[in-house]
Amino acid sequence: MIKIRLSRGGARNQPMYRIVAIEKEKKGNGKCIEILGSYDPKKKTVKIEKDKYQKWLSNGAIPSPTVTKLVDKS
Repeated sequence: MIKIRLSRGGARNQPMYRIVAIEKEKKGNGKCIEILGSYDPKKKTVKIEKDKYQKWLSNGAIPSPTVTKLVDKS
């Protein structure tokens, strides 16, 4: 099953998150299938490629609750 969720990156005290499509069983920072966008919690900015996001939703991917909230805000 494919999930759309956040994957953490960045240095300590400088978090950056990628919005990724990934297998459900993979670890938090495992190899993702595709990067769909990014989220910067310090600046409160969300960048997402809507066409890729919609493609994965139509293919049956399930977004996490956090990703759903971020996409609704942007």
